[in-house]
Amino acid sequence: MGFLRPHAERIYALLRIMSGLMFMQHGLQKIFGLFGGVPAGAPPFVVYGAGAIELVGGLLIALGLFAGPAAFISSGTMAFAFFLGHVLPNGGNLIPITNQGELAALYCFVFLFVAAHGSGIWSVDAARQGTKRA
Repeated sequence: MGFLRPHAERIYALLRIMSGLMFMQHGLQKIFGLFGGVPAGAPPFVVYGAGAIELVGGLLIALGLFAGPAAFISSGTMAFAFFLGHVLPNGGNLIPITNQGELAALYCFVFLFVAAHGSGIWSVDAARQGTKRA
């Protein structure tokens, strides 16, 4: 297989951790006004609803604590955000590069993969299960 195959579990762990931390920053931006503040014109359900999912979900994914369920909810949130925030305002345009929805689409599918794969190594779930992998 691929030349990085021996490192696949560690690379996956880095993907999970970094994706979770970056997602969490969006929640920190919405909830606490960090990193440039709340996006202009964002309705309260986006600020508080999506912001809470981004903050808590991102933290859980990064830590690998219930990462599967947290990633599943986060994936659904990003699918909803893609359609509500990028497709509908652009006349039904489903192409991420032209509707500026690449980040939402990418988070959606990365988190769907995390939901299917689980927490993996370097996670609280793996530590709680001892030598078994989460």
